[in-house]
Amino acid sequence: MIDLTMHEEQLERAVKRARERDIIIPTYAQMKNPDLMPDRIKEDLSSMGLWDIAPRNLFRITWKNEPTSSGGGFGGVNYVELPSSLTGVEARVIALVGKWFPTGAHKVGAAFGCLAPRLVTGQFDPTTQKAVWPSTGNYCRGGAYDSTLLACDSIAILPEGMSQERFDWLAKVAGETIKTPGSESNVKEIFDKCWELRESGEDLAIFNQFEEFGNYIWHYEITGHAMEEVLQEVLGPRDGYRGVALTTGSAGTIGCGDYMKQLFPSSKVAAGEALQCPTLLENGFGAHRIEGIGDKHVPWIHNVLNTDMIIGIDDNAVVSLARLFNEPAGRKYLAEQGVPEDLVGQLDLLGFSSIANTLMSIKMAKYYEMDENDVVLTVWTDSMELYQSRLAEMHEEFGEYSEVDAAAQHARYLAGQSTDHLQELTYEDRRRVHNLKYFTWVEQQGKTYEEIQAQWYDKDYWTNFQGQISEMDELIEEFNAKVGLL
Repeated sequence: MIDLTMHEEQLERAVKRARERDIIIPTYAQMKNPDLMPDRIKEDLSSMGLWDIAPRNLFRITWKNEPTSSGGGFGGVNYVELPSSLTGVEARVIALVGKWFPTGAHKVGAAFGCLAPRLVTGQFDPTTQKAVWPSTGNYCRGGAYDSTLLACDSIAILPEGMSQERFDWLAKVAGETIKTPGSESNVKEIFDKCWELRESGEDLAIFNQFEEFGNYIWHYEITGHAMEEVLQEVLGPRDGYRGVALTTGSAGTIGCGDYMKQLFPSSKVAAGEALQCPTLLENGFGAHRIEGIGDKHVPWIHNVLNTDMIIGIDDNAVVSLARLFNEPAGRKYLAEQGVPEDLVGQLDLLGFSSIANTLMSIKMAKYYEMDENDVVLTVWTDSMELYQSRLAEMHEEFGEYSEVDAAAQHARYLAGQSTDHLQELTYEDRRRVHNLKYFTWVEQQGKTYEEIQAQWYDKDYWTNFQGQISEMDELIEEFNAKVGLL
């Protein structure tokens, strides 16, 4: 269970800070259904930019923002359905779009999910504590965003090899940015830095997305319900939902698969990783270029019991398709191949991990021989807005992008996607992946043998966390009442 023990003295200070900063916190019910938000909140948002660091933008932590950079209201879930002219498969591949969150990435939801329980119980005191956000990219941006709203000091931790756009943004928002060695694969170095900070004697609150169940619960409840609504909108009388395909990263987003399996017990959950760092597939290691999907461990909050398939994605495919989707010659080629021009114009909605998630969906559809009545869901976590420097680097390294390049990469990485580097998991396979948690979390990070066993054998372990959502909303409402701004 998430610890919801009240700390009254610190809670008083958190309430006072929220009152001073004009902060009202959205409930999970409101993030699922913005119609429940107070009218005055919607009025405030009508003149506010999506990325503005403003308290009311907490209410834009939802999949239902109007897709505009400023002044938008709310509508249905933002999603895109990809045609077979792009995917090369008959199955209907549908992606929820993360660009239309504050900070341009859905990770701001995970950051909220980790912060909210500690804030509304008084376990985190924004007047005295620094908030530490360990990340491989977007999560620390969401955390720094939330921290700035609370006027508390923040420390963003991310690998030095991440895209320059992230560091440029953090330089304006985070109190401090710590660059750890390596790339997105080097998660242990991030954990090591957290231990170093703990031992420094500073008054810190570390919000570790890889172990905090607030991350899991946010996606179980908010992303899961968003997927359910999309299916209610798109499924025809003969259509069937077959599963969700997601790179694991912190394993927060894949928590939506638990919700979807409760609705559709026969549906599948596919977990993806970079082929160059095949931890789940081969207990392997390495480095890769699919930014934001930290590896070389199994996150504590990954419910491996519900994982049906592991898919390895070649990072060469991801960076090559980033050029195909964004270079003028690439877009021209795709349009000539029959991809609708309105979709071609939206391909910048896919950042690197979004491309990986899409390729996973294609491989999953091919493996299960899905047809036009089968639906696979995925998520586009962020957009190319955060990777323009990577495109510039590829221009410098490889030169201009030509129609020949486009034809070759389309043939190899889209039309040529196969079912290699894919494993459908047996019970024994799942247990192998789960057991990998031991070496990170019990040996290194202080978890207990009893709890890692409970994750596997206790039938109520995961549903206990899910059952705390209504209690969380009650605490949020109590916090808002004490703040008094409503």
